[in-house]
Amino acid sequence: MSGHLTAERRPVTTVPPAGAPGTRRAPRRTGRLGRLLSSSAVQALLIVVALVWITPLAGLFLSSLRDESDNASDGWWTAFTDPSQLSLDNYTALFQDSGITTAFWNTVLIAVPTTVLVVGIAALAGYAFAWLEFPGRDGIFLVVVGLLVVPVQIGLLPVAKLFGAVGLFGTVAGVVLFHVAYGLPFAVFLLRNYFAEIPREMLEAARMDGGSEWRIFSRLVLPLGRPAIASLAIFQFLWVWNDMLVALLFADSGSQPLTVALQSQMRQFGSNIGVLAPGAFLSLVVPLVVFFAFQRHFVQGVMAGSVK
Repeated sequence: MSGHLTAERRPVTTVPPAGAPGTRRAPRRTGRLGRLLSSSAVQALLIVVALVWITPLAGLFLSSLRDESDNASDGWWTAFTDPSQLSLDNYTALFQDSGITTAFWNTVLIAVPTTVLVVGIAALAGYAFAWLEFPGRDGIFLVVVGLLVVPVQIGLLPVAKLFGAVGLFGTVAGVVLFHVAYGLPFAVFLLRNYFAEIPREMLEAARMDGGSEWRIFSRLVLPLGRPAIASLAIFQFLWVWNDMLVALLFADSGSQPLTVALQSQMRQFGSNIGVLAPGAFLSLVVPLVVFFAFQRHFVQGVMAGSVK
């Protein structure tokens, strides 16, 4: 035996360079879309688009603060060079007009209950269609989905005759019921599909812990579905608030909303900008406040839907 100790040979591993063939590259955090959106050209384009959308709103607001004679003589942009034109006299006269104020509160009485009823009923029905077993569930859901293709114009005349027979024609309740009936199919379809994405294991664990269906719905499903519910509430409120077709047919002079009241003012006094401009801006500012108040939940709903 040799007196020299030989060291045990171990395999030597070498790390190939990052660009060598057969190696995997680390995924980049930002792709082409992220680089494109962060470029200055795209940001400038978005600023231009935002200015184009904001310009009519700014013009309407400045016109509502100017006297009717100033609006008739020159454009609203002259207010930037002559701020003395601006005053709140038009809004003071608007709020003193009993017809406009009544129409505004009629709009609130139509839009808010409709949104609450549509969201509440659709949430209950969506949970039932998604997680409860009952006879004819799939068939009833297909009927609900089929109602999405029925245009609103088809039901105007039959429902008007029905409301006239039961005494609901020309009332706020009649307008609310019509909006609820035609808003439910899409609302049920949307919330059912969202609730169906909730993991089944969470619901089974809640049932094993002794939770009733109502407790599971109120304590588990509703908090998880808050983004979708907020998105639905925003869309439903905006649609009812800005509606004029249904209210023009089903509401009378005492229950007409703000859109119909402004339309009647335009028909009677075509050049009455002192009433139309502040009334239109008042009708516009409420949906903007609602949207910005629920903007965070709306973005969460859109992102959750894209991820799923």
